[in-house]
Amino acid sequence: MNVQPLNDRVLVLRVEKEEKTSGGIIIPDTAKEKPQEGKVVAAGPGKFNEEGKRIPLEVKPGDRVLFGKYSGTEIKVDGVEHLIMKEDDILGIID
Repeated sequence: MNVQPLNDRVLVLRVEKEEKTSGGIIIPDTAKEKPQEGKVVAAGPGKFNEEGKRIPLEVKPGDRVLFGKYSGTEIKVDGVEHLIMKEDDILGIID
């Protein structure tokens, strides 16, 4: 299934963190917090300004991004959990 976000929306795949602490303690799934980092899978064309011109997005597919803890809406694409969110919910791009 292909999902193409509309306007200023972005489809993000969460990046899983390590399951061990630096001291070697394994963290069980029930105690883990969902990561706030992900990879942009698809991006919409951008939103329109007051003059009717489209403003392109700053993020593009392949970018690693940081987002807020409760940002976006969880959806499943081909059985894999993704987030779809507005570009405004993205806090930054990781180099």
